[in-house]
Amino acid sequence: MKGEEKSDWISRGKTISQLILELQSFEDQNLLVEISIDDGVTKKPISLVVKSGGVCVLVNCAQ
Repeated sequence: MKGEEKSDWISRGKTISQLILELQSFEDQNLLVEISIDDGVTKKPISLVVKSGGVCVLVNCAQ
């Protein structure tokens, strides 16, 4: 993968359909899904999925 393509993917993110396709590739469809913004050091469960400002937002409601 070219560096330019990789950096575009990192900054742009994925569409809902791209995310669904990737999740469907997991053999165990009962795995819990968590989100991290620090390369997996800290993970939080996804509580809600909402549409906000024209994008899909994964929300953690735990404090």
